[in-house]
Amino acid sequence: MFKYFEPNKIFSITSKAPKYVLFLFIVILSIGLTEALILSPEDYKQSDTVRIMYVHVPAAWISLGIFSTITFLSIVGYIFKFRNFFLIAKSLAPSGLVFNIIALVTGSIWGKPTWGTWWAWDARITSMLILALFYLMYLVAWRIFEDNDKVFKVTSIITILGIINVPIIKYSVDWWNTLHQPASINILSKSSIHISMLFPLLTMTAAFALFSLLIFLMKYNTELIKIKNKGLDRL
Repeated sequence: MFKYFEPNKIFSITSKAPKYVLFLFIVILSIGLTEALILSPEDYKQSDTVRIMYVHVPAAWISLGIFSTITFLSIVGYIFKFRNFFLIAKSLAPSGLVFNIIALVTGSIWGKPTWGTWWAWDARITSMLILALFYLMYLVAWRIFEDNDKVFKVTSIITILGIINVPIIKYSVDWWNTLHQPASINILSKSSIHISMLFPLLTMTAAFALFSLLIFLMKYNTELIKIKNKGLDRL
């Protein structure tokens, strides 16, 4: 089935996709911002400050999801020697880092009126910062190592070590006494967030996911063009 991942076949699809993804992103983002900034209610404690949640939470989710995906692609790619998986992972990393930084910055902005400080070495905040460092190490590794086999090995090790941090981020508020509030959305149990806030939160998450897909497609298409120029037929 890997023959379907040949650069020429993939590029014929991915080169046309960005304009459609951009259109969907603008539509979903417009709906999300309208819901988040206008239609959703104020929080009875935090007032309008809570609206930062509609950027902070989706950014954190997307960042965690992308790193988990990168790890999966790196492990499978290294085991089966499928280079295109590494190329996909490499193209996903920039947007993952961007959303990680957005989560940290918006969390800091949200923390000032809520906790009275811009930064606290809280378990979840600190573990998110560590995740950003793993993203940086991953991207730097691609810059440093020119030999493909070596960069595949190094980046796989970085992602395997970094993925250990993902469940720590998720369960840090349950394992330790932290300033960060517990999760309001639970898949296996009843969520504590009201539907009037849940809908814009999920809509903004969809918008951010489309934006990360847009960044990925642009980066991935660039990588495919480089490969085509080098005269490589298969990955």
